[in-house]
Amino acid sequence: MRSKRREAGTNMLRAAMTGAIAAAIAVALAGCGAAPSNSGEGEGPVRVTTTIGQITDIVTNIGGERVEVAGIMPSGVDPHLYKATQGDIAKFEDADIVFYNGLHLEGKMTEVFEEMAEHKPTIAVGESIDPASLIEVANADGTQVYDPHIWFDVKLWMQAAETVQRELAKLDPDNAGTYEANAKAYLAELEALDAYARERIATIPEGQRVLVTAHDAFGYFGKAYDIEVRGLQGISTASEAGSKDVTDLRDFLVERKIKAVFVETSVSNRSITAVIEGAKKLGHDLKEGGTLYSDAMGEEGTPEGTYVGMVRHNVDTIVNALQ
Repeated sequence: MRSKRREAGTNMLRAAMTGAIAAAIAVALAGCGAAPSNSGEGEGPVRVTTTIGQITDIVTNIGGERVEVAGIMPSGVDPHLYKATQGDIAKFEDADIVFYNGLHLEGKMTEVFEEMAEHKPTIAVGESIDPASLIEVANADGTQVYDPHIWFDVKLWMQAAETVQRELAKLDPDNAGTYEANAKAYLAELEALDAYARERIATIPEGQRVLVTAHDAFGYFGKAYDIEVRGLQGISTASEAGSKDVTDLRDFLVERKIKAVFVETSVSNRSITAVIEGAKKLGHDLKEGGTLYSDAMGEEGTPEGTYVGMVRHNVDTIVNALQ
C-alpha cells in the first residue's frame, strides 16, 4: 500500500515544486485516491522526511532504529527563504510521513505541505501546540501571526516531541512501545536542558540581561528564561532591516550600556555590524558577543548539530558575553 501511495503523489509533488503550485496540484489530486498506508506491516523502517534540523533531531531520537530520516534543510540554511529542490522532491515522494514546523516558518513551502497532506500524514509540529502558549507578533505586512521559533522554549519543544511520538505510534502501532520508551528518555534529557538554561541565564546581572540578535527569533527564549530580547529584523528574514531600525537599536544599546550583541549562523551579520560601528562612533564599546544558532543547527557530527548541543551552545555564549 505504501508504494501505491507514493506513486499517486509523485505527479502532484513534482508540479508543486516547479512553480505552478495551485493549478498543478489540483489537477494531480483529482486523479488520485490513494489512502494513507500503515507502516506496521513489516515493510521495514518508517521513512520520515523533515524540514529543519531541530525536527530531524526529535525524529531521530524518538524513532531510533525504527525510522529512516531524511532532512531537507542542512546546517546554515534559512528556512524562511528556503525553496524546495529537485532532490527534495524524491524525499517527499519516498516518505511515509512528513514533519515540518509550520506557523509559516517554511513560508515558501506552505502550500506544498497543505496539498501533500491530502496524500500522506504531513504534520506541522508547531501547530499542535496550544495557541495560548504561542507568541503573537506583527508580520512585515502588519498582520498578526504566531512566532514560529518555538524550539527556543525547551518546554514547548517537548510538546513538539510528544506530537512526533503520537504520530509515529499512530502510523506504526506495532512499535508504539518503542516510540514511547525512546520519547521518555529524550524528554528527560530535555527537562535537564530546560533547567540548565534557566540556571545559567539567571547568573547574568539583571541590568545586562538583554539579548540582541539579527532577527527576532528568540522571543520564546526570552519569555521562558527571563531575558529581554531585541531583534534588528522581525520574526522573518524575508524583510531587511532599514536604517531607522539600525539607528533605533544603536541608541537603545548605548543608553542601556549593553556589552554585546550576537550574530546568527543562518543570517547575514551586515546589519548587526552596522549597529556595532554606530555605537562605537557614539563612544560605546559594543562587542560582537559570539555566534548563535537560531533557525538552523550546527554541522552534523558536532555537538551543535543536535538540539541539546545547539541550545547549550547558545546559552553558554550568551552568558559568557553578558556576565
